[in-house]
Amino acid sequence: MAYLGPRLGPSRVFLSGVSALRLVSTAGMDDMGLAMSRSSLERLEFDNVALKKLPLDPSEEQGVRQVKGACFSRVTPQPLTKPRFVAVSHQAQALLGLDGEEVVNDPLGPEYLSGSKIMPGSEPAAHCYCGHQFGQFAGQLGDGAACYLGEVKVPSGQDPELLRENPSGRWEIQVKGAGLTPYSRQADGRKVLRSSIREFLCSEAMFFLGVPTTRAGSVVTSDSRVIRDVYYNGHARHERCSVVLRIAPTFIRFGSFEIFKPADEFTGRQGPSYGRDEIRGQMMDYVIEMFYPEIQQNYPDRVERNVAFFREVVLRTARLVAQWQCVGFCHGVLNTDNMSILGLTLDYGPYGFMDRFDPDFICNASDNSGRYSYQAQPAICRWNLGKLAEALAPELPPDRAEAVLEEYLDLYNRFYLENMRKKLGLLKKEDPEDEILITKLLQTMHNTGADFTNTFRSLSLISCPTEENSEGEEDSVKKATDLLIEQCASLEELKAANKPTMDPRELAVLLSMAQSNPTLFQMISDRATIARQLERLSKLKDLMETTQEELKTKQAEDWTSWITQYRKRLARELEGQSDVQAVQEERVRVMDSTNPRVILRNYIAQNAIEAAENGDFSEVQRVLKVLEKPFSSQPGLELPAWVGGGGTSAEGERDEGEEQQQEAATSMPRNPVPYDSKPPAWANEICVT
Repeated sequence: MAYLGPRLGPSRVFLSGVSALRLVSTAGMDDMGLAMSRSSLERLEFDNVALKKLPLDPSEEQGVRQVKGACFSRVTPQPLTKPRFVAVSHQAQALLGLDGEEVVNDPLGPEYLSGSKIMPGSEPAAHCYCGHQFGQFAGQLGDGAACYLGEVKVPSGQDPELLRENPSGRWEIQVKGAGLTPYSRQADGRKVLRSSIREFLCSEAMFFLGVPTTRAGSVVTSDSRVIRDVYYNGHARHERCSVVLRIAPTFIRFGSFEIFKPADEFTGRQGPSYGRDEIRGQMMDYVIEMFYPEIQQNYPDRVERNVAFFREVVLRTARLVAQWQCVGFCHGVLNTDNMSILGLTLDYGPYGFMDRFDPDFICNASDNSGRYSYQAQPAICRWNLGKLAEALAPELPPDRAEAVLEEYLDLYNRFYLENMRKKLGLLKKEDPEDEILITKLLQTMHNTGADFTNTFRSLSLISCPTEENSEGEEDSVKKATDLLIEQCASLEELKAANKPTMDPRELAVLLSMAQSNPTLFQMISDRATIARQLERLSKLKDLMETTQEELKTKQAEDWTSWITQYRKRLARELEGQSDVQAVQEERVRVMDSTNPRVILRNYIAQNAIEAAENGDFSEVQRVLKVLEKPFSSQPGLELPAWVGGGGTSAEGERDEGEEQQQEAATSMPRNPVPYDSKPPAWANEICVT
């Protein structure tokens, strides 16, 4: 609309001898030019059904407050100073019918996609929800930093597969980090560059890995600043306010239904809409009608419909966590408010992809008890589904919900085994002993400290035993063993990995307390945590008495044993097959399209963050390109852009805190490693909370 004056100006001038028809025609063409010159973001077609179908907070009161009897509150995003793009995902923007290049070059793009300027048709709002955090009901939470902008109609010609996954015909768009909402609690509603880059990159990385996820369309930074104490150690610094554009069919989560919860027996907190059961029914109707239309059509009985809906959520959640486990992804904060009602990966905070395989891997440094460790994820998702079932009662009868929950473990195991068979290239037969083979593989990886991603990627290089194979069995096994030994940890790495995280004196006190005062012990610790610490101590003691050569010999023995079993299983794949060559080629193809070459390791994200904080956004953009094709090699994109001065630095002012961080970062030795390699030694120092 900024062009309205200049565009219409000439048409008001009357020229002698020019017909009225020509004047009308010229005006029409000028109006067409105006429409074409508008920002593509101004042409998005919004249809904000959630705000029409679900209760909206009538209060316009500013500031943090309890919101009763409503699912959304209207908010006003707070503008950023000099917003600018860090990176744009062209493929995510295409969901909205936008051309990524056009968005990048749009001078209004950073303003619109940070909430600094409101698009026509957008209705900014924040969603009210509750949640169980680390097992305890926390009461009202809500969108403390995220802001619903509205729902964009799906453009014509969208991929039918996407429409199948999103039958609502609309994409909800959010900006995360756009300022205060009624749900900001003690925070300021802002996000900073490091957390925004991590969310942006991982949202897209998960999509291209084939894992259900919310999407990220862009990340914008600015000259606005907030103070953050990164490690909660009293060393606060100024950081740039940044905003991620998030895209999903809906961001409704398990915790959305917990706003009706009565007072919790442990915390005493209750949901802000306790007693408003009619709203629960409205929410269920909305979610099922919009996002599960087949269930709505096939179950005229309300109770049966609700049971079928819950069963589908259970199935999607089981499938999702199975996929996480198979790519080594750890969410970090699996609270009920971070679980999508559509079975999508939601809210990327202190997540992490496993490097060295460790079932007890904890990506969130704040998770002292290991509640959300890698191996705990399937059970925690089952627990969260139980809390969802409680929140849906009485619309969902508890006895029916419990019967559905009993199906979860079998569903999870089925999805997990199905994925793992693909990862191992076991495609022709389903052998009952496959589960044992997979378990032994993971045990061997754990014992040898093998890299999770690279070990699986290497398996397609292990040959199948065939009559035509001129190599002897012993030579083939040795070659495969040497291949996998390269992915194993060194003695020093294993020592560091098994060092107890608890001070020995604290451990001694807790062990004594467990015997003398079990009640007090249960209040401040738990037996599982102590058992993990004792196991680490035991392993460390053994490692201290081992040499590197002895360790390597033991690792080779472990892998030789497993590879021998694996090759026997591969041989059974070929039984009865007329075209052995075709079977082997299919095996390699499936394995290499299931086991990624590249994942978003913490050190890769950290390199991109540090470059961006220094004013150079090229590494974020480069990493995005690499992650868009995680299963294949991309010539020219093997190493970070800064290796050999390959990066192009955008000039940008830095705060004193940023300069100090950069100096600290560059003072650490950074040996450049390819994106598909094991992490460098300095990566162990990265701490994500």
